[in-house]
Amino acid sequence: MSIQFDAESRTFHLTAGETSYILRIIDGDYLAHLYWGKRLRRYEGSNALQYLDRGFSPNPNPEDRTFSLDTLPQEYPAYGGTDFRNPAYQIQTTDGTTISDLRVISHQIVQGKPSLDGLPATYVEDEHEAQTLQIHLLDSLLGLSVTLSYTVYERRNVIARSVRLLNKGAEPLQVLRAFSANVDFRDDNFDMVHLPGAWARERHIERQPLHKGIQSIESRRGASSHQHNPFLALARKGATEECGEIFAFSLVYSGSFTASAEVEQFSTTRVSMGINDFDFSWSLEPGGAFQCPEAILVYSPNGLGGMSRTFHGLFRERLCRGEYRDQVRPILINNWEGTYFDFNADSIERIAEAGSSLGMELFVLDDGWFGKRDDDKSSLGDWFVNENKLEGGLNRLAGRIVDKDMQFGLWFEPEMVSQESELYRKHPDWCLHVPGRNRSEGRNQLVLDFSRTEVCGEIVSMVSGILSSAPITYVKWDMNRHMTEIGSATLPPVRQRETAHRYILGLYSVMEELTTMFPHVLFESCSGGGGRFDPGMLYYMPQTWTSDNTDAVSRLKIQYGTSLVYPIITMGAHVSAVPNHQVHRSTSLDIRGHVAMSGNFGYELDVTALSEEEKTEIRRQIKLYKTNRILIQFGGFYRLLSPFEGNETAWMFVSADQSEALVFYFRTGAEANSRVSSVRLQGLDEGSDYSCDKGGVYGADELMNSGLAVPALWKGDYESIMWKLTRETNITH
Repeated sequence: MSIQFDAESRTFHLTAGETSYILRIIDGDYLAHLYWGKRLRRYEGSNALQYLDRGFSPNPNPEDRTFSLDTLPQEYPAYGGTDFRNPAYQIQTTDGTTISDLRVISHQIVQGKPSLDGLPATYVEDEHEAQTLQIHLLDSLLGLSVTLSYTVYERRNVIARSVRLLNKGAEPLQVLRAFSANVDFRDDNFDMVHLPGAWARERHIERQPLHKGIQSIESRRGASSHQHNPFLALARKGATEECGEIFAFSLVYSGSFTASAEVEQFSTTRVSMGINDFDFSWSLEPGGAFQCPEAILVYSPNGLGGMSRTFHGLFRERLCRGEYRDQVRPILINNWEGTYFDFNADSIERIAEAGSSLGMELFVLDDGWFGKRDDDKSSLGDWFVNENKLEGGLNRLAGRIVDKDMQFGLWFEPEMVSQESELYRKHPDWCLHVPGRNRSEGRNQLVLDFSRTEVCGEIVSMVSGILSSAPITYVKWDMNRHMTEIGSATLPPVRQRETAHRYILGLYSVMEELTTMFPHVLFESCSGGGGRFDPGMLYYMPQTWTSDNTDAVSRLKIQYGTSLVYPIITMGAHVSAVPNHQVHRSTSLDIRGHVAMSGNFGYELDVTALSEEEKTEIRRQIKLYKTNRILIQFGGFYRLLSPFEGNETAWMFVSADQSEALVFYFRTGAEANSRVSSVRLQGLDEGSDYSCDKGGVYGADELMNSGLAVPALWKGDYESIMWKLTRETNITH
């Protein structure tokens, strides 16, 4: 059994893969956290909680000065009842006070994993994959019932946590904070790892030591954002890519979030994660419930690489869904950087024809095909075909492209509206706004109010009408503006601060409906590139446009950082023209190809303007990628050299059966008299030999310990090389 309960000691021992997570109901029916780490055969309390009389840590029971919630490692702590640390939740009552006191009243263990109402979450396909512990707590004075859910995957180092609040009392309650997970560690010997960034510079890795006080990341933008990703990890001092303990947290949510690590006076650490409580509240009427998003907890005894591969396997196999979850993804050509808004049906057909002749499989028509959209100043919300550009409509164009042995895909931005549009003129109150206040614009657009069912219904109707009108097999779903003036015309004053979360719930309902209606369509999410690259979106759309920055050198850091949490198959990566349109850098077609084929491979340029030499190279790249597509999209991923630490970057892919591997090495800057480099590989079958396509047969142990030499034949900046390794001999282990 993955979950065991010892009734005598009132201890829960949860085991998931190689990890144990241990809780105990202590005197007073408080829920204490005892251990999270490497799997234990049993728990006897060798490192038992110690109770001391601590000055200025008040005592719930005045007769016992050694017990204070201020020093107790807790699972779902409150503020105001002797704990001064960051609380996991906060409730306001009708008298204005915010004191609550949850105590354990019961628990149950269920096979499998229940779904979350209206929210994305990881899942099981067989109930024997996982067990779920549900611990029920109650504040008897308020009638506040809270259920803490812990799902443990038997073969993965994963614990999925969620929280549900229910008002069983007679008076309304106001939820001011409701986090999804809280873990109290007994020390602070950690570095904090997270993924900050900006538009076109997403998910750069940052690691810094914990210090006294609160270190936090957050988004207040109504989206998970380019600026921070809903991920935080604590790495033991000295932990590396290959070894050391990692404790990681990822939130399955696409809206404003917060995650923090608080080191308090006694050098313990509290990690909290959930919906951002800034400008948030939720009215909980009697009988009403509030479901928090799911938080994924991953333990790795094998460094950041082990953590990443755990996330990759879980998200690829038990978060992404639908027909495309286990299918290879097509090589596409997108017209955006090739044409921008300046195109017609004939020029689009020529690009598709040229792409097909090079071996590409999917043409994607980007922004500008609808309404009167000749620039970014109009027409969002008018999801009907601009026949001045596309005479005969989408069906005619798509049919001509399909006849060229290409699939047809389409760009949408359904969450936005232009003031210069038929939709806005008809429904000016359908955008997020506050009466009497300015309606700020970003990219000349406003945000539709997806907290309203009529808005969601209209978007479903318009998008489904387009998808039904032509042979469309791919949708790029964009979102190019974060929320300001967050208010809804239909919510009462007491519920206005629910708007941003209700928007996300509405968005999820729209995505659920459309992806169910069109299971044959591959949906890719986008938000100015990677501004909403989060687990919540992957539940509905199994891949994301990683960044609007297509420069190969910039992408080394972006894709390396993204791989910390997200599977390679979820990352869209394109070869674009040079000089690059974002940073104006010129790089070789070789390095652009190697970087882009380290993800879901595609092109974003005018293929009709290529030279014969460039066409030959692109044909070679496409053939190479098709040969190795399964290995790249479904293999294990290993980071070898970090672009954040020097001039070199390297990573590799290993097939599930370890029979094949691809190794990529990149050098961004030429150096005079530079050292001779080598790369130590990972993930190979140690008892086997591997032949290299560049010559030689080597033992896996040699490749992983001595390394693979990098040829010293360089022609300048921005160079790369790829090796293909194939297992030759199985030696007795």
